[in-house]
Amino acid sequence: MDEKALGALRDRFEDVRVRVDTAARRSQRSPDAVSLVAISKTHPPETIRAAMELGITDFGENRVQEAEAKIIELGRGGARWHLVGHLQTNKSRRAVKLFDYIHSLDSVDLAQRLDDMCQTEGRAELPVLIQINLGGEETKTGIDPHDLPELLATVNSCQRLRLIGLMTLPPYFENPDCARPYFKTLRELRDDLRRQGHFGEHAGELSMGMSHDFEIAIEEGATMVRVGTAIFGERS
Repeated sequence: MDEKALGALRDRFEDVRVRVDTAARRSQRSPDAVSLVAISKTHPPETIRAAMELGITDFGENRVQEAEAKIIELGRGGARWHLVGHLQTNKSRRAVKLFDYIHSLDSVDLAQRLDDMCQTEGRAELPVLIQINLGGEETKTGIDPHDLPELLATVNSCQRLRLIGLMTLPPYFENPDCARPYFKTLRELRDDLRRQGHFGEHAGELSMGMSHDFEIAIEEGATMVRVGTAIFGERS
């Protein structure tokens, strides 16, 4: 990566960090309570390596196949890798081997398959978040809230899966404040599940908010924001 591109990446990253901190403090929260997951899909290992050198520690990928080559080249130990895109059950084995976190658990079949693959691969624990389709959009994955109890029961019966939180991708709005009700609904759902003990001793992560609306998500309680374009620039 040339110096000009590296400087632009550094500037965007610093801008996002300031915006995260400001949004957290505006909502009387500690900035340390919000993890920044840099969405690196479509970006080459060279760019991700530069981001690592700037201090980014968490990267999100949408597709197992694309992520695999990057993770092999860059190494598992250099960062924490998050799968944020839809996961097909036939790619569960590779996902278990590659990713530190899976944000997109959305079916009983997938939960059972991931648990089986953890046992096969000798992985003691896999942290997962359940993706909820709050907007009811057919073009987006995620479980319908009405089907959540069955999935929760399945995850609780799994030996190797550890439920750490919830994720959502609300409908896109030109005005990001219009996404606020969806973020609030996910927080309230998380709070209910926490009271029921579904996250054990943990508070329950909220993975919500992207480049155009992460500040609103933080104000509504996000603990993980998934930011791509605002850090890496527009994808070619």
